Amino acid sequence: MKFFKTLLLTLFALTSLHTTAQEAKVGAGLDPASIVHPAPDSWPTYNGDYSGRRFSPLTQINDKNVKSLSLAWLYQMPNLGEGMVRRLAGTPIVLNGVIYITTADHAWALDARTSKELWHFMWTTKGGIHLGNRGAAVSGNTLYLETPDCNLVALNIADGTKRWSQSICDLDQMYYASVAPVVVKNHVIIGVSGDDLDRPGYLEARDPETGELQWHWSVVPKPGEPGSETWPNADAMAHGGGMTWIPPTYDPELNLLYIGTGNPQPVLNASSRAGANLFTESIVALHADTGKMAWYFQPSPHDTHDWDAIQTPVLFDGMMDGKHHKLLAQASRNGRFFVLDRETGKNFVSTEFVKTNWVKGLDAKGQPIPDTAKEPQIPGVLVAPDASGGVNWEPPSFSPATGLFYVNATHSYSMFYIYDDTNRPEGWGGQQNGHWSEAILEALDYRTGKIKWSHTWETPGSKGGLLSTAGNLLFTGDPNNNFIAMDATTGKSLWHVQLGTGLSNGAITYMLDGHQYVLIGAGDKLFAFVMN
Repeated sequence: MKFFKTLLLTLFALTSLHTTAQEAKVGAGLDPASIVHPAPDSWPTYNGDYSGRRFSPLTQINDKNVKSLSLAWLYQMPNLGEGMVRRLAGTPIVLNGVIYITTADHAWALDARTSKELWHFMWTTKGGIHLGNRGAAVSGNTLYLETPDCNLVALNIADGTKRWSQSICDLDQMYYASVAPVVVKNHVIIGVSGDDLDRPGYLEARDPETGELQWHWSVVPKPGEPGSETWPNADAMAHGGGMTWIPPTYDPELNLLYIGTGNPQPVLNASSRAGANLFTESIVALHADTGKMAWYFQPSPHDTHDWDAIQTPVLFDGMMDGKHHKLLAQASRNGRFFVLDRETGKNFVSTEFVKTNWVKGLDAKGQPIPDTAKEPQIPGVLVAPDASGGVNWEPPSFSPATGLFYVNATHSYSMFYIYDDTNRPEGWGGQQNGHWSEAILEALDYRTGKIKWSHTWETPGSKGGLLSTAGNLLFTGDPNNNFIAMDATTGKSLWHVQLGTGLSNGAITYMLDGHQYVLIGAGDKLFAFVMN
């Protein structure tokens, strides 16, 4: 109760911020080319820009004054009806003074200065898995979102009315759609989700005007295609899995998309899928205009622990071996940190960022060689990390100002068992029982993968995503529902506020009317903070 009284007092104190504010420019659109260098008053795509760094050049809020950060407004989602998901798992889009947020089957436009609702769209669903929604994309005057019943929906951003919808997956095959689309030139890039689904995952490009298919790339190849030699037969490929449930990143100079792919099927008992099982558990570079693969790197060959490699492939430039390179880094769910040349896929760094005991060594490409003794067994086997991984889906951040890669990590051990020991297992084919875990925030030196600093949280659990800024700040959450600002160079905690519920994604930031806002979603609420 004291927390919410403090919020109300702060809101009254900050009312003057909005008395002279301009009206939100509802309906003002976006040129996708501007996503390369976003305007200070915007957060135009899932990661802020195409790179996946989740870094902002804004400095009004910095390590010297962040202690004066105060609440500007609080928005609580309305009651959507019985059984409807009220959780902001996505990243808001901010354009021309308007915030666009989504949940499963719903989208809203809010005034970015006051949180006043400008419009609300509700999709009439035919079913599907309603775990949540990662967010939306905008191109021109159209907003795009995926729905759990396998549709891509295009809305007029001026009023939220539907322009068109197109089916993008087969609900009868148990697919569902929750990924935030990414607009690249004249392509709307979409992925599909599956709750440990045994159908092949895929990535597609859709026409922004009609939703018609432009190209389709399947994670699991068909017989005779490159990669098929890593599967035992056509039946295993047809049930291979590998969902694409986190948005890709993009290099406009190379015109390459980078996507992380999910785990193969069956999950734990892999007796029916001998081989590396490409291109599941992989980081893949695709030509944006054709969907043709340029290169791949596999963080978890022949995964048997549910370690989806969907974590954001983060793009930045840096020095390796005394030379300048266009780099890609991923802190993967399997507990390993990788740095690659994003032009060629060449590996520079392959090391652990949490304790791992499943790797025997590295192959010539720098890919881990799994220890077969750590595959799930009928009597059980102790493995680090557990199935939730060294990190899950929550976004990392990279700061070009510090040269550090930030990840909310988890140290853990778990026993993995097989209970379906047939030669044609289905689903998981086993289970895991977690025994110990520890939540920790880490700052990694990308050149070596070594931990520059770390901060252990008091309790294990979900921590949310990350945002770094040129103000030498790192914004994050902890397992006890605190929203925290830290010194990005040293890891020192500088400011925090208790939000009452867990963070579900990373924070974002933007400038309006001379004020820098920091926005964070937690549960069914959206919080905006400014300097007092």
